[in-house]
Amino acid sequence: MFAALCGSVPLTGGLLLGLFLAGAAGSTMHCVPMCGGFVLGQVADGMARLPAARLCEWRRIQGGALLPYHLGRLTTYAVLGALVSFGVSRLPWFGIVSAVLLLLGAALFLAHVAHILPALERAPAGWNRAVSRLARRAGGGYPLGIALGFLPCGFLYAALATAAASGNAALGALGMLAFGLGTAPALIAVGIAGQAAGRHWQRAITVVAPAVMLLNAALLTLLALRGIAINL
Repeated sequence: MFAALCGSVPLTGGLLLGLFLAGAAGSTMHCVPMCGGFVLGQVADGMARLPAARLCEWRRIQGGALLPYHLGRLTTYAVLGALVSFGVSRLPWFGIVSAVLLLLGAALFLAHVAHILPALERAPAGWNRAVSRLARRAGGGYPLGIALGFLPCGFLYAALATAAASGNAALGALGMLAFGLGTAPALIAVGIAGQAAGRHWQRAITVVAPAVMLLNAALLTLLALRGIAINL
């Protein structure tokens, strides 16, 4: 979040970069534990279906990357980003609403650092059952990525609140794409090298990730306060 947002000024390149970095920093602490099982399950299933004659290092890397699955996640994130941003743009007092959303995003990123996001992820049981049924019917790959993008996730809520502040459907979608791309490397590492890779990656950025989250939260708060000052 490295650019000024005042009033209804759209999401900027700096804000897109901030969402990408937030996704990359938070993915090892949140996405790997939450979605690592889905990744490893798909990899194991794919390897089991592959004929022994076709087993090779390239096939293993290709199967572990799960690119269709990640494209499915990105699709859901982009659609959600476009919808929430368009909805916010229709609200009266958009400038104030935008500032409030930035404050909400800052608060949720801080909640991520404080490890209290699980309390924000208790969706109604009916919603979880519906997503689980959809995921089972989807099978794997791209459809599964689309389905699991709707799982309750406090980290995702933080990104959506930030993207929605743009009030522009296209920029909201781009913001969520940037966030989703940031979360992908850690999950791809888990798919290719296993859960141990995720733990190694997590140890490598244990110090950096909270600092990035705190910086994002601080800059979001400054942008929000500026927006409030301009619109009052």
